[in-house]
Amino acid sequence: MNQQRDLIPEPALRRLPWYLAYVRLLREKNVEYVSSTQISRELKVDASQIAKDLSFLDIRGKTRIGYEVPLLEHKLEEFLGFRCRHRAVLVGAGSLGRALMQDSGLIQYGLEIVAAFDVDPRLVDTERYGIPIYDLARLGEICRRHKAGIGIVTVPVEYAQGTAEALIDAGVKAIWNFTPYRISVPEGVVIANTSIYAHLAVMYNRMG
Repeated sequence: MNQQRDLIPEPALRRLPWYLAYVRLLREKNVEYVSSTQISRELKVDASQIAKDLSFLDIRGKTRIGYEVPLLEHKLEEFLGFRCRHRAVLVGAGSLGRALMQDSGLIQYGLEIVAAFDVDPRLVDTERYGIPIYDLARLGEICRRHKAGIGIVTVPVEYAQGTAEALIDAGVKAIWNFTPYRISVPEGVVIANTSIYAHLAVMYNRMG
């Protein structure tokens, strides 16, 4: 793994896609340069923090001009891994799983879902959005065939840990967990938790 990516603090890493989304909009409008002050004004992040975050990309802005937009976009995509193709399998082809399968935007960020798995006989051996759905019993075989490095977990909460362990046994090195269960993984396996319900709880609480 890139040593720079190892050193960057996670909060900074989470901000970089915000910058990328804004820079892409500027590039589509044929804007040539953008300053950290401009990004700050648009995204409500301190300009000095933005400059510090972007320093991890080994890119420097020009004095009183800023960053070259196409170059900044390229550097952000490259650093974040969005320019590479990462093969993933998805376990749990229910409504949430199918929504992810349908999301063509994921491929723009380097994520290719090559197969899905489920235990529902009505779904097994069918295809959704060009992605085949297999019986869960074939998980190891299909993961190895496609050399999938990422497993996406969209199963009911009570099956989350077992699903993760099956994916790890099948050789995946990272798990994107969409359940509210805090999955335990061995050292060397990356876990990313995206709990919709947790975000809902925060939103509701802040609404007062």
